[in-house]
Amino acid sequence: MQRISVIGTTGSGKTFVAGRAAEALGVPHIELDALHWGPDWEEASLEVFRERVGEAIQGDGWVVDGNYGKVRDIVWGRADTVLWLDYPFHGTFLRILWRTLRRLILRERLWNDNRESLAMMLSRDSILLWAITSHPRNTKEFVQLMSDPEYAHIRFLRHRSPQETEQWLKSLRHY
Repeated sequence: MQRISVIGTTGSGKTFVAGRAAEALGVPHIELDALHWGPDWEEASLEVFRERVGEAIQGDGWVVDGNYGKVRDIVWGRADTVLWLDYPFHGTFLRILWRTLRRLILRERLWNDNRESLAMMLSRDSILLWAITSHPRNTKEFVQLMSDPEYAHIRFLRHRSPQETEQWLKSLRHY
């Protein structure tokens, strides 16, 4: 278990869990959001994004967090483990709501100096709206992907609670 992809609905804690897993394993933590978003929330072109991801995962060990389907073939093609944070919707939604409000109040800087704004939170591109619409879609898609023969080389872990994930993270210290 040296190349792990952490997936889950927005607000599930992918970045937090991936960071802790990478630290426990002594490997780089790669945030797909950081490779995808440029200044002023400009998305990298597909070609640039795929190139960045390909370069980032060249090493023997890493933990990637993110659900970008447009680079899944690259990441999962090299991954040996996929950890799905499949937590109940109400918990993930409360987490994303709290995180968004905290980022607004503290004017927290994200990748490439981006910041969330109240206008973004209330727009059609709202991360909150994205969480609501993507949760059921992700669940259906991830279940199908777990049985896809293309990914037969991957060990899939489906955690349904933060407590289950915490136990797994503790086990990594002995890995």
